[in-house]
Amino acid sequence: MEKLLIECTLEIFAAGLISGIQDLGGAGLSCATSELASAGDGGMHIDLDLVPLRDPTLSPEEILMSESQERMMAIVEPGHVEAFLAICRKWDVLATVIGEVARGDRLVIDWHGETVVDVPPRTVAHQGPVYERPYDRPEWQDQVQANGIDQLQRPASGEELSDTLLRMVGSANLCDKSWVTDQYDRYVRGNSVLAQPDDAGMLRIDEDSGLGVALATDCNARFALLDPYAGAQLALAEAYRNVATSGAEPLAITDCLNFGSPEDPAIMWQFSEAVRGLADGCRALGTPVTGGNVSFYNQTGSTPILPTPVVGVLGVIDDVTRRTPSGFAAAGQAIYLLGETRDELAGSAWADVIHDHLGGQPPAVDLAHEKALAEVLIRASRRGLLASAHDLADGGLAQALVESALRHGLGARIQLPPDADPFVWLFSESAGRVIVSLKQAAYRDLASLCRTNGVMLTKLGVVTKEEDASLEVVGQFTLPLTRIREAWQGTIPAVMTTH
Repeated sequence: MEKLLIECTLEIFAAGLISGIQDLGGAGLSCATSELASAGDGGMHIDLDLVPLRDPTLSPEEILMSESQERMMAIVEPGHVEAFLAICRKWDVLATVIGEVARGDRLVIDWHGETVVDVPPRTVAHQGPVYERPYDRPEWQDQVQANGIDQLQRPASGEELSDTLLRMVGSANLCDKSWVTDQYDRYVRGNSVLAQPDDAGMLRIDEDSGLGVALATDCNARFALLDPYAGAQLALAEAYRNVATSGAEPLAITDCLNFGSPEDPAIMWQFSEAVRGLADGCRALGTPVTGGNVSFYNQTGSTPILPTPVVGVLGVIDDVTRRTPSGFAAAGQAIYLLGETRDELAGSAWADVIHDHLGGQPPAVDLAHEKALAEVLIRASRRGLLASAHDLADGGLAQALVESALRHGLGARIQLPPDADPFVWLFSESAGRVIVSLKQAAYRDLASLCRTNGVMLTKLGVVTKEEDASLEVVGQFTLPLTRIREAWQGTIPAVMTTH
């Protein structure tokens, strides 16, 4: 239904039949009617008895506030109504006249012959009550941040490292999600050029020029609990980085801010800090917030969810044929790491999966570096330097290598720097990092881009052949890709089969 509504709306736009239109999202009809009336220069009269209902017992308040999906409200001149309705019938979209623009400056809504709303629309759309809820940094925040990872046992041998990797790739957050995503058509009408499991989704929107858009959504709620301000910026940085990794230029964001009860001053503090972090981060990156939503009261009894400020970033690419996919493309190509690895494992997937631990300080976020890294990735894409690019996030370098290798069944031989701590390099979740693969002939141009933008570049190894493919970390372990794939793919099907 959503696809039909979109196509119907696009044809209506193309025919020039509407004077105004708005989707019915939060607060349903009450929001759409007041905002449309407020944006115009007249009033509006609505008859709720004409609104199609799934449940005829709904009260007027429920009809106005319902957030049923796949609905739009359009303002259509009388002379265009029949043509408008004809297009809706063509797409099998139910369309009903429920009111009209009226003289004056009032929004009037009737139900069963009684006027239930009679207000200036601007008082609803723009002059609603402002909550001044109390908020306060909770006392337990210091305890959470002081509960670092120093006491957690780290793998010390190659065998322990490989066992850790297998446990992590099979964990709920890091395992293969295709059991879910393969149930949906990701390639409607053939214009999806990147889709799960790539870092960003990408759609071609102009077949002639190849113009496209890329989108990515991200959030690590564990980081947001440790520091809501930094956690929100880390979510923004990761989504921004994922769009740039595809070769698109990040331009704008939306958000979905999910928290517990705002009546709890500690939760309200988390929300306030996350909003402040996003605002500061968007100013630093130059990405306006185009919209979003807030979801409160996400809790069971007195136990709230982790603060979860999800950020979506939209980018534009002038030609989708120069997109950068995430999987290793060919044996013999070199693998490089962009960005700096630090000992940052608090709130990490390793701490969660191996030790069921959540405490300490989240990784540092450097938004100036994120912009510089994005510049490298976008320019490298335009010059055709990269065969693949994949950002480092949950699970760190180990997870990124696994996902890049499994994409096309190619192996990798990794030689960590001589002074590197193998555990930190494999599992740290330092922000602002991406692994890329490329033909060795492209190295000089990539190195020049990195120098110009102040981005650290480290050679990690080489992509190996598909036959008997493995992930080898020299001097530590060698894991056959078949064994890694078994651990990675088995988790969700096993759970769904038993339930």
